[in-house]
Amino acid sequence: MKFARPRPHPNAHPARARWPAPSPVAAAVLLLLIGPSIGTAQTAAPSAPAAEDAATLPAVKATARSEPSGKDSVRATTTRIGKGEQALRDVPQSITVITEKLLDDRALDTLKDALRTTGGVAFQAPEGSEEDIRLRGFSLQASGDIFLDGLRDPAFYERDSFNWDRLELLRGSASVLFGRGSTGGAVNQVSKQPGLVTQHEVSATLGSGGFARGTADLNWRTGNSSALRVNAMANKADGDGVPIDKRGLALAWRTGIGERDEFAFSLYQLDNDNGIHYGLPWIAPGAQGAGGLWPRPPQNYYGMASDINRTGTTQWTASHVHRFENRSEWRTTLRLSDSDRDQRASAIRFAPAARQPDGRAVTADTFSDASVLTRGTNIKTMTLATRALQSDYSGQHTLAGLKHSVQAGVDLSQDRFENFAASLPAGTTLTKPVTTVGTPDDLASVDESLRLLTPNRRFEATAVGLYAQDLIELAPHWKLLGGVRWDRFDGRYDNLTIPAPSTNPCALQPASRVSRSDSLWSHRAGLLWQPSPTQSYHASWGTSFNTSGDTYQYDAGTAQSGPESSRNLELGARIDAADGRLTTRAALFHSTKYNERNRDADSVNACNYVLSGERHAAGVEFDLSGRIGSAWEVWGSYAWIPVARVDASSGAAGTEAVGSRPGLTPRHSGSIWTAYKVDARWRVGAGLNARSSDRPTGLAGNSPVAAPRFVTADLLAEYRRGDLQYKFNLTNLTNEHTAETLYRGHYVPGKPRTLQVSATYAFF
Repeated sequence: MKFARPRPHPNAHPARARWPAPSPVAAAVLLLLIGPSIGTAQTAAPSAPAAEDAATLPAVKATARSEPSGKDSVRATTTRIGKGEQALRDVPQSITVITEKLLDDRALDTLKDALRTTGGVAFQAPEGSEEDIRLRGFSLQASGDIFLDGLRDPAFYERDSFNWDRLELLRGSASVLFGRGSTGGAVNQVSKQPGLVTQHEVSATLGSGGFARGTADLNWRTGNSSALRVNAMANKADGDGVPIDKRGLALAWRTGIGERDEFAFSLYQLDNDNGIHYGLPWIAPGAQGAGGLWPRPPQNYYGMASDINRTGTTQWTASHVHRFENRSEWRTTLRLSDSDRDQRASAIRFAPAARQPDGRAVTADTFSDASVLTRGTNIKTMTLATRALQSDYSGQHTLAGLKHSVQAGVDLSQDRFENFAASLPAGTTLTKPVTTVGTPDDLASVDESLRLLTPNRRFEATAVGLYAQDLIELAPHWKLLGGVRWDRFDGRYDNLTIPAPSTNPCALQPASRVSRSDSLWSHRAGLLWQPSPTQSYHASWGTSFNTSGDTYQYDAGTAQSGPESSRNLELGARIDAADGRLTTRAALFHSTKYNERNRDADSVNACNYVLSGERHAAGVEFDLSGRIGSAWEVWGSYAWIPVARVDASSGAAGTEAVGSRPGLTPRHSGSIWTAYKVDARWRVGAGLNARSSDRPTGLAGNSPVAAPRFVTADLLAEYRRGDLQYKFNLTNLTNEHTAETLYRGHYVPGKPRTLQVSATYAFF
């Protein structure tokens, strides 16, 4: 299997950014990585009892049942999103966990697919395929709020689930844990880890739209305390005109598993050679009816056959865990990653009235198969190189007669971003032909390899964070959490060229450089009441911040703009059933973003920014996961946000009006999934996904643009016989045309009706 991306033309796909040869700084980083083991190298690990001794140990009778997790259950009881493994009931903040079992049952292959099943989540359809997530109405940026095994995963690439053990969604402000970002929350991808059991699984899936996917999950025990795990994926589809062609490989080796010192080394590589659906323009309302979505099948595609979205990442990770005798541990992780993106998309728009057959602008009244569409050009080509070091201590201590669960650590990162401008050689033109509503998938193409790529901007960022938090057991049923963090973010931006003519009056002049540094504190506090092993109630408060360099660029205004800030208040409960099979979670939340960055409408200089904006959202969330009885499995996530309001704004163009409801904040959203084991061989399942009407951000208060509410249904049938499993998934049963991601000028339709059939073989 070949995992390297083919690059047929030297100008078509820039090489991923690479770091220079190791420097003295890099050597110091490696020393810090292995440092915890130096002082303990001479200390023998606790010896395991001899086999004959183990045989004579007294029997221990279990008094409670625990529910399997991960591969065998939709229910999770622990999380690693909070710097070290913790019981979910000990985290005074809402966390939704999507286990591998749920990912498999619902055939969720990407990050967006997985997050769509959770309440309170919406997606912006930006100028490309960025994973621009909104949670509780607030942004989760791909560059700052998505993590892989607790380390920031900032690159712009389409994430795949083939190597996930689970996906964790932390709701609300969390800068104490992660630093910049985290206004709405954070997403943590948890990778599959080698285990001390030799077992393997391979799977093949075929489906509508020419879908073909193969995965392999292979785990070998290589020694008394070491193991190797290999996960691989290949996926192709024609996608009704939006092709999928991706490959993934994850190699991981651990040694010292369960011992005093454990080391792990891994390689993760994902290459996407996909097409891209840039979106469909909203239909303007007419005199006789409302506009909005197209009354056409959701699988219709109007872009070019030559449109591409090639993204990928290569990540090397090394980690060391030192375990102390008091159940404390010191974990240090180093990651080097290189990522790239090459997007050539067609922005579909209705042609002007003069080019329409009837000479009238397209509205709900005039829309027809004869309506003419233009295909604009949107190109984004970039590379990102990141190195990150994170060292965390977590331990249990007793001080002044009180039990303390302490977490503290340091994280450092460097990002090197480079963007490329695409131009054509003198005398060369690329003209994209128009098309019509009635002729989707017309296979029109242009030769994208003719474009010449030239670096036009660079951004280098250095970040350091120091944090500490303590969970104190005040009394048998009461715990108090306090945490604080200090961050410094330094960004340097080089503007190399400006395409002529520049359409941005605030852009920096060519060959100019700007930089800024920000230092600030974040705080977190929480109170837990746990009257029994099955009940946990909490109240929490936390803050977060966003720097103006989060998107790897400055202009004349943002270079002078300080960080935004936010606050999250929450009351919540987590209650388990008496038999330990089912967990429910509920929360009341109130999130506020202060100092929101807006252009200054009152300034003579339109490039000035003011931190004058403010907005808030308040609502209720519910989750449930686990089993009712032994055969019925359920999972659900729902959010109701009745209150959401823009409280202050500069009033500049593109800002939402004071008093309006912010876009991408649906009042109701969520998903419910249930599966029932009919007998030893058959299992069936069904689910619903729903969202109320929603609007893009940045629209005028009287704008008619809105995505209508929707409900879609999914079905599952599963048959097992020995080590073989056959699975049938039907997604979007009624082929609803939905707007899954929203933008001011367009929306991207949700997945059409899709049938997939898979076969899985497990062996040892």
